[in-house]
Amino acid sequence: MKPSAKVLLTATVLAAGVLGLPDLAHAAQPATDIAAAAAEEGGAILTTFDPALPPQSGAQSALRILIMMTALSLLPALVMTMTSFARIVIVFSFLKQALGVQGMPPTQIIVGMSLFLTFFIMAPVGERIHSEAIEPLVENQISMMDAVEKAKAPMAGFMLSQVADKDLRLFYDISKRARPQTREDVEFIVLVPAFILSEVRIAFQMGFLVLIPFMVIDLIVGSVLMSMGMMMLPPTLIALPIKVMLFVLADGWALLIGSLVRSFST
Repeated sequence: MKPSAKVLLTATVLAAGVLGLPDLAHAAQPATDIAAAAAEEGGAILTTFDPALPPQSGAQSALRILIMMTALSLLPALVMTMTSFARIVIVFSFLKQALGVQGMPPTQIIVGMSLFLTFFIMAPVGERIHSEAIEPLVENQISMMDAVEKAKAPMAGFMLSQVADKDLRLFYDISKRARPQTREDVEFIVLVPAFILSEVRIAFQMGFLVLIPFMVIDLIVGSVLMSMGMMMLPPTLIALPIKVMLFVLADGWALLIGSLVRSFST
């Protein structure tokens, strides 16, 4: 199978798995089969009208393609909220605020760094999904429904390793659902918002720790300037190069990225 068809199958399985919609996977299966067949033959997928086909079959095919494309369009949002991306990009934003260099590094660089760090951290999960769900599906060893269930397990395991118990209890209380006996029995619809809440909380805690040393530098510089009677000179003008210099000398990027990556270790 060509790489383009594999990417289409992978994205569809992941989107259906994290959404927890088996019907979506079932509806998307014929469309992915068409994509796989076209890739094997080296041809393109064309939408044509065949008068010999009953009108209902054409409508069903269009609906299946629409559902599959909707799942693929939701995939970037799922990657940003259900992986390590949110924690990383929030901490980097706190760092920019602490340094006082609002335009450096550019937002595109911050997002790019966060995205590739996310790929690095989520690589074991992606390898499990590929070996347990995608490869058997491509080789027609399992159905799309089974692939969705197998793809959900690694994602759920990653999120369960990071989510706090109090966040799970909060969303179970809000939804008035019966609490599970073990963490492995947590429903996916509850696990996802609880994971997002935990990630934002941890990111703000790490961001607070990032802000503290730079705030101390601002206080020292402001106190020195005031004691010298230089109240008209903006403290940020003097503190900015000092903060950047200390951050570079301390190899701050390596320390911060190392702390972020190790924070996801289980």
